[in-house]
Amino acid sequence: MTPEELIAAAAEARRNAYSPYSQYAVGAALETAAGDVFLGCNVENVSYGLTVCAERTAAFGAVCAGHRAWRALAVVNEDGSPPCGACRQVLAEFAGPELQLYAATPDGRWRRWTLGELLPWPFSSPDVGRSR
Repeated sequence: MTPEELIAAAAEARRNAYSPYSQYAVGAALETAAGDVFLGCNVENVSYGLTVCAERTAAFGAVCAGHRAWRALAVVNEDGSPPCGACRQVLAEFAGPELQLYAATPDGRWRRWTLGELLPWPFSSPDVGRSR
């Protein structure tokens, strides 16, 4: 899938965002290694800590369907911001530093990074239980 196709899918998912508190709608499209695409949108809650980002919605859908190898993720939001730190860490659970990340605006401007560029030192399973 091309970056533009993945971004278009994320833009479509953004239409379903539930963001009455922040007014910051986000859509995500996650392409698996098998070529399947999972969509996500942010879903806010009046109890802000219960809000879920679009990227994690797509990621959890992919995991639920048995996909744990991912190729690329696109997000579309008002200012073309990349995934937040929490989403980067969730992505790192299932993808390596080479995961392609695209962030776009509704008018089609976009940028690309790898997960390794945005999260150079992820917390990983070898870190669990280590004393520092």
